[in-house]
Amino acid sequence: MNQILQLPHGSIQLPAFLPDGTQGVVRGVDAQDLRACGIQAVQMNAYHLMQKPGSSTIQALGGLHHMAGWNGPIFTDSGGFQVYSLLRQNSKSGSITDKGATFRIEEHKFNLTPEKSVQLQMSYGADVVICFDDCTHVDAPHAEQVQSVQRTVAWARRCKLEFTKLTTQKRLAAHEMPKLVAVVQGGGAPELRRQCAEQLLEIGFDGYGYGGWPLDAEGNLLTEMVGLVRELIPPQFTVHALGVGHPANVAACAAMGYELFDSTMPTRDARHGRLYTFTVDPTQSRLSGDFFRYIYIKDDKHIKRNAPISEFCDCPACQHYTLGYMHHLYKVGDTLYQRLATLHNLRFMMQLMMALRREHTASLV
Repeated sequence: MNQILQLPHGSIQLPAFLPDGTQGVVRGVDAQDLRACGIQAVQMNAYHLMQKPGSSTIQALGGLHHMAGWNGPIFTDSGGFQVYSLLRQNSKSGSITDKGATFRIEEHKFNLTPEKSVQLQMSYGADVVICFDDCTHVDAPHAEQVQSVQRTVAWARRCKLEFTKLTTQKRLAAHEMPKLVAVVQGGGAPELRRQCAEQLLEIGFDGYGYGGWPLDAEGNLLTEMVGLVRELIPPQFTVHALGVGHPANVAACAAMGYELFDSTMPTRDARHGRLYTFTVDPTQSRLSGDFFRYIYIKDDKHIKRNAPISEFCDCPACQHYTLGYMHHLYKVGDTLYQRLATLHNLRFMMQLMMALRREHTASLV
């Protein structure tokens, strides 16, 4: 496992969790809040940003960093998964061909190709650009998986050509160069995952990501397939477990050698009343078994609880407020609840990352 990832807007200690600020904002909190939590980098999404606020607006506001007031690294996802989700839910919304994707949102028609995805991400000022990929469901028919791998590799090659052209035109110095990451597809077929990884490695990228939904129909981590992809990528390359955010799954993937994680889960759970708390002191104990549990803040048993969410947490909610007060804020629908709860779950994820880094360092001794 790599320990440091150097990027134009700063270095990241690995493993690292990136909250998803999909539309240019981590909902309910600002850049200063994120920094106070210990967040090192955020992930945004080209598919959503091209729609709202729109590329010309982002450029007029000085790029994503200036617009969002965030001076740390920003990863931008290509939109491959979102296009797949949109068209899977409604085939009338658009189509995917070897050229790229065409889709309709409300009254607007969008075209997204590998070249355009890279152009958008570069124009936004991303530190890490992710290749446009053809995502499939893990249980999709074999023929569909084969086509996905073929397109993903072809699109990755086109992404690299566009990326090389743009970085050359910009005459970027070495420390200004963003990273280009390719995504390994192949569904639930080991031979297709291997084929995709080998072809992407032959093209050559700065890092790689696990592509496709990482969970089975019951919501369990696809451990065998996720582990295989990490094994297929040489250890000198950073590998991103795209979309993995459940604490237990993050810990499991980190043990496999994954170094980067992103998800909307911790912040979405916070807003909907599901808070994370350690069952052991994360600074002292090894994380194994049931190292965390959920607190459902809406439960009536918290009405008069005169204790913090977690005795191990140093977030603003735990330092200054009680479970009873958090329950009250949630019940009356005050926006302060959303901010405090979001900060709590994000701080939990940062404490988890610190514990995983400590365990990795200890394993090297």
